Amino acid sequence: MTKSRSRAFRAGLGRGSATRLGLLAVPVAFFALFFAYPVTAIVARGLRVDGAWRLGRIADVLGQSDVRHVLWFTTWQALASTALTLLIALPGAYVFARFDFPGKRTLRAVVTVPFVLPTVVVGTAFLALIGRGGLFDELWGVRLDTTVWAILLAHVFFNYAVVVRTVGGLWSQLDPRQEEAARMLGASRWTAWRTVTLPALGPAVAAAALMVFLFTFTSFGVVQILGGPAYSTLEVEIYRQTAQLLDLPTAAVLTLVQFAAVGLILAVHAWTARRRESVLKLVDASAAARRPRGAGQWTLLASVMATIALLILLPLGVLVQRSFDGPDGFGVTYYAELTSAEGGAFLVPPIEAIWNSLQYAIVATAIAVVVGGLAAAALTRRAGRLVRGFDALLMLPLGVSAVTVGFGFLITLDEPPLDLRATWILVPLAQALVGVPFVVRTMLPVLRAVDGRLREAAAVLGASPLRAWREVDLPMVRRALLIAAGFAFAVSLGEFGATVFIARPDNPTLPVAVARLLGRAGDLNYGQAMALSTLLMVVCAVSLLLLERLRADRTSGEF
Repeated sequence: MTKSRSRAFRAGLGRGSATRLGLLAVPVAFFALFFAYPVTAIVARGLRVDGAWRLGRIADVLGQSDVRHVLWFTTWQALASTALTLLIALPGAYVFARFDFPGKRTLRAVVTVPFVLPTVVVGTAFLALIGRGGLFDELWGVRLDTTVWAILLAHVFFNYAVVVRTVGGLWSQLDPRQEEAARMLGASRWTAWRTVTLPALGPAVAAAALMVFLFTFTSFGVVQILGGPAYSTLEVEIYRQTAQLLDLPTAAVLTLVQFAAVGLILAVHAWTARRRESVLKLVDASAAARRPRGAGQWTLLASVMATIALLILLPLGVLVQRSFDGPDGFGVTYYAELTSAEGGAFLVPPIEAIWNSLQYAIVATAIAVVVGGLAAAALTRRAGRLVRGFDALLMLPLGVSAVTVGFGFLITLDEPPLDLRATWILVPLAQALVGVPFVVRTMLPVLRAVDGRLREAAAVLGASPLRAWREVDLPMVRRALLIAAGFAFAVSLGEFGATVFIARPDNPTLPVAVARLLGRAGDLNYGQAMALSTLLMVVCAVSLLLLERLRADRTSGEF
């Protein structure tokens, strides 16, 4: 390399470092204003009395027997849900990674539908299956709507896709010839899998388990609907203390406990993610899935299909059936009632919640793509601990109490220059907080997979970092960007924890409308909740089917 080109190369790298810090400015400002500020303010308001900190309140709250019961149940059900999800979903991860069969792409989208559905809808689906007048109640007289098993199965239903996509994505990239070589050397099938495949899958299994634990530890909608007054997670208790009892000190202490737990989980998850990336560099990702061979593989495929049918399709099917089971027989009575506001649950017809949700989700998706895309571009090249720490912080909105964020919006964003409490933008901002982590986690692995020598060559030729990104990175990550936008749109549609506080009565979102209908007595309200949930499920399913058509043969990020 000539001296002139060497100088150009070093100058390009210098500009790249400055550009990376500049790209981080927008995500840092966004999270500081709309996440850190509201959460800190609500916690501070709960722990300060007359301008003085009352830290002794922490010990007082944690010493209460009912709070200790909430902490125990939150941890226990999260551990049980994680173990049960891994047990049921790992065979599915293997099937989707190693087998090729008709309808695989559609089925992959189907198993992902529950993950992007609002937790309120997931709870509603299981309520239709095992709740009042549910399928179990009608056929066998069994009522399970307030049992722990109902909560655990709903969590498996919700998180099945996390294991299938996270573990299956890596499993499909492991060269099967490594395990076959161990078999040829005399190892049994179990020994070959345990000594060759399992160590390579370990980081992905650990990452999936941590994510499932995170989602179930912070579970809100599912436990709120199915658990009843006897069962409460930290998130549900924070909502009860904030919205019903107006006990901000207790809510603040519980928020701090949840924040500490989530921070620990995300720190371990970041470590497993780095290990998983190092594994991917050492394996051959060219092995293709093939059709099942032998009775054992066909039996495994059939058992996974049966599991998906019972665990995912049955609750969704019963949800649809309940939406058409009107007072005068099978029909569209409940759907027709969505166009009327006479029931008193809303100031506007419930059907308007669909249009509201679509508008909010589109704006939230645009915000999430801009903020998450800039963060992913800045984090493409590994840097110091500060940047790696910000990478982990981007995941916090998935685990920190959305109830706290929503209530924090109300008490902080009410004065100039951020007087947003009476504006419509407040809802998309809360939804975008949940969408950004999905954008980053989808785009970042793809951006890091781009050959860095291409960027270096562009820098040597005098291209600015912006032009290098436009000419080199963008064509390669365009598909991942579309997938990221699709996931952000789907999860924005389903955001509930924060939106329940900030959605105005005359502009409800779909999840808020469903929860409000379920909270009112009467078959008509119940039927309308089922109808709205079905419509939201259809929108999410269509979005995921489109995403599967956009997916490349290889994985596009972690989701």
